[in-house]
Amino acid sequence: MKRLLKKLAPFAPDHSGAVSVLFELGGMITLCDAGGCTGNVCGFDEPRWEHTPNAVFSAALRDMDAIMGRDDRLVKKLVRAMEVQDWPFAALVGTPVPAVIGTDFAALRRMAAKQTGKPVIALSAAGTGLYDKGEEAAYLELFQSFTEPGVADGNTIGVLGVTPLELGSADPTGLVRKAFAKMAQKIFSYNSLEEIRQAATVSCNIVLAPAGLAAAKFLQEKFGTPYKVGPAILPRHIREKAAELRGKKVLVIHQQFAAQAVRELLKDADVTLGNYFMQIPEFAQMQDVSLAGEDDFAELVMKNNFDAVFADPLFRRLIPDYQGTFVDFIHFAVSGKLEEDF
Repeated sequence: MKRLLKKLAPFAPDHSGAVSVLFELGGMITLCDAGGCTGNVCGFDEPRWEHTPNAVFSAALRDMDAIMGRDDRLVKKLVRAMEVQDWPFAALVGTPVPAVIGTDFAALRRMAAKQTGKPVIALSAAGTGLYDKGEEAAYLELFQSFTEPGVADGNTIGVLGVTPLELGSADPTGLVRKAFAKMAQKIFSYNSLEEIRQAATVSCNIVLAPAGLAAAKFLQEKFGTPYKVGPAILPRHIREKAAELRGKKVLVIHQQFAAQAVRELLKDADVTLGNYFMQIPEFAQMQDVSLAGEDDFAELVMKNNFDAVFADPLFRRLIPDYQGTFVDFIHFAVSGKLEEDF
């Protein structure tokens, strides 16, 4: 019961992360569920849905569909949908239902591609992983499936990790293009299928979140595209507060690369990074910790006498007696709150 959450909201799951990467690419996205997971994605984990409704569908699995594994019915639905609108590709995203019944997504992908005549990608998310694992899988699948050979263009950079779940913005593409406008004439945030296809032409990839690292390494190995981690895009008040807390003992909770960027601002401070999500060993320091349950966070704070804690405001409820400085470092995947102070 280590991961049981009693005071925090459930963190965004892997299928939400997958949809977040796919959302703006113009394909037909189908979650293999009975309807609940799709409602959760569109209602809570995808803020762009409010102003940019997109082709995110539920497979609408019924009890007997799940029990009997009726993949042929799902494929027939895809074929009919493709006849209504000419989407460039289809994406099938797993949820707990296909995970429990052992759906063969590789076979489902082949069946769907054959009968629709369109490219199909399949992501066997289980709903039990966290959002970053879904993002990682989606990025890899997209680049492996669609990226074509090309010649590097010195005027173009790519940025990985451009989703609301990572950046806390309902317009992550606009935020990234503004932040990196001086670095290149063209900035690929990989929010279109054409940018995915042309990924081999970028001169360098900037990785804003651990979920994008595997894809950056793939592009380097396949096409020789170099990559680097950061610089992260941090809210204004985080930058200002970090300047005030230099030399203090500080705990930072967020996705690893954003938290690391805060550590770099906290010069001469004793900084610990706490992480509920992906932790890449090569970017961690000895004092950094992976967290699982709510008690892990509370114990870490109370036992180490931190002068300040940077974390999503939802974490305040876990440490009501904390007397130090609590800095709201919003993480949309945790609380569903958007950051407006960039």
